[in-house]
Amino acid sequence: MDRYGQGMVTRRAVLGDAHVDRASAQATVFDQPFQTLITEAAWGTVWSGDRWTKRERSNVTIALLAALGHYDEVAMHVRATANTGATEEDIREALMHVAIYAGVPAANHAFKIAKQALADRTASSQQKEQTT
Repeated sequence: MDRYGQGMVTRRAVLGDAHVDRASAQATVFDQPFQTLITEAAWGTVWSGDRWTKRERSNVTIALLAALGHYDEVAMHVRATANTGATEEDIREALMHVAIYAGVPAANHAFKIAKQALADRTASSQQKEQTT
């Protein structure tokens, strides 16, 4: 399988079909090359590597995104932990590292974002259980 194909498999496994379908549907001629780049490089190479588990990759990704202040991406990757095996405790530990190595304000805001993303995920899961 080529890097793009592997990237789509991994991207869907981590982020879910709905997210990937939405991103693909919103792509335009302008940003399609960017979508291809992240699918091949981030998902087809980095996330598809065999040295770390998806859980480990989630933890590192959440910490890096929080440290850099990319909070929309933090929320997306916190939601994705439902697919990677990373636990709430893992998320907390990653953000504790952010506090020490990247600063308390970054971690403080990331905790706020993560709490909301986890609460939303729980509510969505409970809603699905009630309708089935």
